[in-house]
Amino acid sequence: MTGDLPGGTRLSGISSFADYVASVAPAQLPGAAHRLAGTTSDIAPHGTTIVAATFDGGVVMAGDRRATMGNIIANRDMQKVYPADEFSVVGIAGTAGLAIELVRLFQVELEHYEKIEGTDLSIDGKANRLAALIRGNLGLAMQGLAVVPLFAGFDQVAGVGRIFSYDVTGGRYEEHDHHSVGSGSIYARGALKKLYSAGMTEGDCVTAAIQALYDAADDDSATGGPDLTRRIFPVVFSVTADGHRRLDDAEVGAIADAVIGGRLQRPDGPQAPTLG
Repeated sequence: MTGDLPGGTRLSGISSFADYVASVAPAQLPGAAHRLAGTTSDIAPHGTTIVAATFDGGVVMAGDRRATMGNIIANRDMQKVYPADEFSVVGIAGTAGLAIELVRLFQVELEHYEKIEGTDLSIDGKANRLAALIRGNLGLAMQGLAVVPLFAGFDQVAGVGRIFSYDVTGGRYEEHDHHSVGSGSIYARGALKKLYSAGMTEGDCVTAAIQALYDAADDDSATGGPDLTRRIFPVVFSVTADGHRRLDDAEVGAIADAVIGGRLQRPDGPQAPTLG
């Protein structure tokens, strides 16, 4: 025993951690295992819904806290939005266990690249690396264990916030202004279309995101709204030139309380002008 790594596991200058693992221990990658027979929607917790919106100088991403297992609420306070690195965040929708594993691998992937190359990946490079990881899960996705994240970050070159969505095959698409994923995304996106406007501040974007998640929870049973009894609120991240910041529960709770207070007067939420 020399304390050294076995010869087959020594680093060889590969900047992609996922490619390195694939070469020495492919069974450890997400999606390498084969699904057992059964109905996966009944045995694997799923997480939804994620929304993101850009503002002048950055981007906001928020996710509800509910995970479901069939018609059962599997978890009430699941975290679905995570920092990917200093200037980007990723939100997960789909099979919860695989999604969390994929996010952890993505975090290591970005850190590994920085250590090997001595520089950060561009935001387009990060988006492409995440697409490759999603593509590696295609086999399980075809069996019902799909992972469809939402990626957002601050572009240090352009000085703006950017949003990227994906499909189960790893297709990468840049979104403009705002986007949402998950089972409640259709309702959240409809809300954001009416609430979003150019020139919004960070606070405006956070409020619009929480309003959108409230509307998603109002119509989608798999999406959880703010839980005032347990004081469980959406996880909200903001990314700017200063890096990512998770808003604390007190800050998010105050906005959620204001949103719910407004809904007591108008249950369907704030109205947008007919023209404009």
